[in-house]
Amino acid sequence: MYPRLKLLQKLLAEDGVIFISIDDTEYANLKLICDEIFGSNCFVSNISWQRTYSTRNDSKGIVNEVEHLLVYSKQPNWSPNKLPRTAEMDSKYKNPDNDIAPWRSDNAYAADAATHQGMVYAIQHPFTGKMLYPSNGAHWRYSQEVMLESMRGWCDYELRDLNDAHERAVVCGVADEDVRQGVQAIVLSEPLEISAQKAQAVYDRGQWPRFFFTKGGKGGIARKTYLENVGGKLPTNFWPFSETGHTDEAKKEMLAIFDGKATFDTPKPRRLLEFVLKVAGSEDALILDSFAGSGTTAHAVLNMNKADGGHRKFILVEMMDYADNITAERVKRVIQGYGAGKTGVEGTGGNFSFYDLGEPLLVGDCLNEAVAPEKIREYIWFMETKTPYTPPAGDNPYYLGKHNSTGYYFYYEPQRVTVLDYAFLAAIKEKADGTVIYADRCSIGEDKLAQMGITFKKIPRDISRL
Repeated sequence: MYPRLKLLQKLLAEDGVIFISIDDTEYANLKLICDEIFGSNCFVSNISWQRTYSTRNDSKGIVNEVEHLLVYSKQPNWSPNKLPRTAEMDSKYKNPDNDIAPWRSDNAYAADAATHQGMVYAIQHPFTGKMLYPSNGAHWRYSQEVMLESMRGWCDYELRDLNDAHERAVVCGVADEDVRQGVQAIVLSEPLEISAQKAQAVYDRGQWPRFFFTKGGKGGIARKTYLENVGGKLPTNFWPFSETGHTDEAKKEMLAIFDGKATFDTPKPRRLLEFVLKVAGSEDALILDSFAGSGTTAHAVLNMNKADGGHRKFILVEMMDYADNITAERVKRVIQGYGAGKTGVEGTGGNFSFYDLGEPLLVGDCLNEAVAPEKIREYIWFMETKTPYTPPAGDNPYYLGKHNSTGYYFYYEPQRVTVLDYAFLAAIKEKADGTVIYADRCSIGEDKLAQMGITFKKIPRDISRL
């Protein structure tokens, strides 16, 4: 896993994130490896996915009801997408005063009074005349100007110095002499009887100001939070099967896709992958699944693109021999549609390409001689320049071409050791500002190479580092 995770970290986009499914047995080991590769400051979450909706009565010990999804980002402080709100969440928002939109009561205070002493002061209650302060250690959530404007929605208010340094110091948690001086209170401009009448009229009329008085107008100050301003739901580190699917659901979907034949033992539910993409991806995301298995990731991507018109793309990698007849076959059937009659599922549309990779480039510490030299040349050129390889004209069989004023040479012979020496340099006719030469060995000193603007790269050591 270590070299694979090392590569996956390099492949992540700068704003990318990786989700790794793992069970209890190897979770601790994986966490240590990921902390080293991705950095502990890029750890996002250990998500518990409720993989099963029922437990077996014949299970022994503590039943494993969840699996882990270990999440790391490429950069620290990655933020997930918000999820759609639920009806249960929205039901907490009411409209008792016939306001412009549903709202719920929220805290009028914020923490750290000691560092926000200018926002610690009294507000006079229009019904009781009592001076209300924030709770100890807290300050009013908004500036005094905003609070004054809100209070004037109830009746007439003004700023006045109450000489209440002691009361404010208690709230701030500092000594009297250390509290900020000259902070005025928000107090009634008219007698309490007149202010109470005006405030009662506002209470009876409805559409109360954003900061209102609880308990029928006789309680403390609270703040309205409007439903239209709160946005979506923040994901948590527990994903229940009701939202993300379970293993039995995944197996049934596989049976439906493959005409009732069991084809894969441990598929992931499509809803789980769709949930991952909702939390972490955009409609234009590029998703890599390096252990594609049954192809659930591709199924989720295609399904979401059909539902919202997105342009997500996927790359699947699978090393097992079922890559063609299960992984790719599932993607094909999902695109075209599967099943028949009332149980048939309409195709998602879209397309994909299937590639069967050839021989590995390296075998241990050697180049694989079963790989044609031309394929190695293509690989080196692309990894050096990030451009497609086109064989250059000319009679030098080792010349790869020129890119950004640098000439590239691959001095390789399958059956003999090649040496970068003065005889080889004498054969170079192509002109360039700098030169990169791959060979098995080099007989010229580093200082001399530097004077000539030549970089030597050893075969296969430096190829393996590309």
